[in-house]
Amino acid sequence: MLKVKICGIKTVDAAIEADQNGADYIGFIFYRKSSRFVTPFKAAEIAKSIKCKKVGVFVDESAGVINGIINLVGLDYVQLHGNEDAKFASKIRRVPIIKAWRFNDDLDMRMVNNYPCDMILLDSFVKGRVGGTGKTFDWHKASLETRKLTKPFFIAGGISKQNVQEVVKIFRPYGVDVSGSLEFKGAKSTNKIREFMDWTNNLRGYVPEPAISDEIVLSQ
Repeated sequence: MLKVKICGIKTVDAAIEADQNGADYIGFIFYRKSSRFVTPFKAAEIAKSIKCKKVGVFVDESAGVINGIINLVGLDYVQLHGNEDAKFASKIRRVPIIKAWRFNDDLDMRMVNNYPCDMILLDSFVKGRVGGTGKTFDWHKASLETRKLTKPFFIAGGISKQNVQEVVKIFRPYGVDVSGSLEFKGAKSTNKIREFMDWTNNLRGYVPEPAISDEIVLSQ
């Protein structure tokens, strides 16, 4: 079944909305130059409110800092979104790795397959940007290359309610990574998260479990 990763979560409300509506992963951006940056302490607070998998996104950060944030937040995955080499990946402790690659004509799928990670994320290539551009890429061309991949992969970059069905049809990916299309004035919108998840859940035949109200919990 298609997996959904909602990235750039900065608030408890957005995290709960994603979790309760069937998101499989949420992503915390620990890259200070990103508009979606969240502090590790805030992420740790948010993490307590959800059950879905928690992914920490890092860009050329030190292994020591990454391993410290894994422990503080309780991350389930680390996403390396910079120029981290294979030797660096071996320094990440205890959690699986998602390695992000920006798709262009120079991307060698043999190198991608050989990288020591558990899953792959393909994002748009925009010169001077490491990700989070909201731009799509040549999906049909990329799909010819993704056939060579030997690991589960996510597609990112401009994913929205309007095009997620096309993404699934073209790639048959393990999952999709969505962020910018779920925002209003630079912040995650709970309404947009709900609408996207409703649409995507229909695609994958998923029905979220009903939320347990505080009233019921307190009465037990």
